[in-house]
Amino acid sequence: MLKSYRYRLKPTKSQVTILERQLELCRFVYNDTLAYRKNAWELEQRTVKRFETQDRLPQLKLEVPELKEVYSLVLQNVALRVELAFKAFFRRVKNGEEPGYPRFKGKGRYDSLSYTQSGFKLDSKVLSLSKIGDIKIKLHRPIEGKIKTCTIRRMPTGKWFACLSVEIKDAPLPPWKDGSVVGIDVGLASFATLSNGEKIANPRFFREEEKELARVQRKLSKAPKGTPERKAALKVVERVRERIANKRIDFANQVGHKLVDRFGVIVFEDLDIMNMLKNHNLAKSISDVAWGMLVKATESKAAYAGSKVVLVDPKYTSQICSRCGLIVKKDLSERVHSCSECGLSMDRDLNAAINILRLGMQSLRKSDRSPAL
Repeated sequence: MLKSYRYRLKPTKSQVTILERQLELCRFVYNDTLAYRKNAWELEQRTVKRFETQDRLPQLKLEVPELKEVYSLVLQNVALRVELAFKAFFRRVKNGEEPGYPRFKGKGRYDSLSYTQSGFKLDSKVLSLSKIGDIKIKLHRPIEGKIKTCTIRRMPTGKWFACLSVEIKDAPLPPWKDGSVVGIDVGLASFATLSNGEKIANPRFFREEEKELARVQRKLSKAPKGTPERKAALKVVERVRERIANKRIDFANQVGHKLVDRFGVIVFEDLDIMNMLKNHNLAKSISDVAWGMLVKATESKAAYAGSKVVLVDPKYTSQICSRCGLIVKKDLSERVHSCSECGLSMDRDLNAAINILRLGMQSLRKSDRSPAL
């Protein structure tokens, strides 16, 4: 099983210059590889694979000697990224989604380097990178397992981070506990409602920072393009955005951690969030709560803790009566579920959470279910 760690880097000014130059060289290789594959199809009707683009790298280094400043496996990873971009494009075409053909990277739009097999070495205080040197690193927590890859990323605010992918042993399944299953209905009024009746309040991080973000964006729009004032104003905007994102990530991780500690099986709805964002009346609020981030955080922590996350079809979970099964139609504004058949009256989200739990337990094999059920 793979687990990722992220640590803050403290490069010197000269190292920042080297890193930014290498990012631009990788951007050049990315655009050149994309152009090569695009032209091969348009002119020759020929499909180019990753290994062919990687075989071009030695010749490309002869034409552009500056590419020798970048570690060879980092350049090979650039070709892999182009391959993955095309695979995602063909997958979207096959599924009937909006395709989104791979695009060329503009200046400053390439922001990470990946050392996939070698070329890096981690010490207690420094991270040694081939062709770059020793960079100070803040190891705020110990690493468990064997490091497989290292990705250096530049954030929009100018901060640098090292993202380490580590291989660890699969966690043993914990013993079942009474009541260790839960269904969760995510929403806007409440961030989440658990099938046991608990509610998690919606933090609304973007709404809290919206006025501040609007203020710094107005200042950015007034700064003349190409001036140091605009560059400084842009960094302030990025800091506000980063603060909002960090709050969301921290909140999702905290909630996911608490869920995994308490429950052995956690059931969510498999929501099509991108389709839900097409509702312009709710798009801002849906983006603010970041339900997908909660599910991903819970899945990663559950895998490490030996718990199980189940995703179920969200169809009619809010309409079906959790007691008798009758479909009770209701608008989004109706917050109470009232069944005319069995007389059940309860919170709409709690009724949905109970239905989600039922669907999740039905989808599990009998051997995976809690003895308490």
